[in-house]
Amino acid sequence: MTGNFNIVFSGVGGQGILLASEITADAVISSGLDVKKSEVHGMAQRGGSVVAHLRFGKKVYSPLIEAGTADIQVAFEMLESLRYLALLKPGGTVIVNTQKIPPLSVSTGILDYPADVPAELRDRGFDVYPVDALEVARAVGEVRTVNIVLMGAMSRFLPVTEKVFLDTIRKRVKPKFVDVNLEAFRKGREMSAAPVA
Repeated sequence: MTGNFNIVFSGVGGQGILLASEITADAVISSGLDVKKSEVHGMAQRGGSVVAHLRFGKKVYSPLIEAGTADIQVAFEMLESLRYLALLKPGGTVIVNTQKIPPLSVSTGILDYPADVPAELRDRGFDVYPVDALEVARAVGEVRTVNIVLMGAMSRFLPVTEKVFLDTIRKRVKPKFVDVNLEAFRKGREMSAAPVA
């Protein structure tokens, strides 16, 4: 691997963003790469915006991703994908959960929720992978695995084997939830085989 790889995880509080970024960091470390990570919680406990930066490579000196340099954004909520687009490099990849969690400005009627976020992302030149992570999580029997579904979708783009990710999940998740999380990861990985045109 040459150079560093940058991932932005974005969403709202309570979606498991920090756990997904931590598992990803552990998997990358297990693959022999240097990792730096940073997160901003904001008003996470009140459903506010949450963002985590993850950078890895042979040697990484800073955890923060500069504007226009992120390779991937993993957006746990559609509107949040737009909030952090400035961090993505031209032609970058967006894995976006199709779930809508309207912010206060939308739920109070001050602003409208954008009509077609994935289309807007594609119009801006990004490779877009819409994932109905909530539906997949329901299908595997545990709605709290939305974060693992999205991590699975993202995993195809990293120089980390599927086995390393699965082993890392086994180490990080409580034993009684391991099987459902492994299934969620595999289902998510299947969903990023090709971008939606």
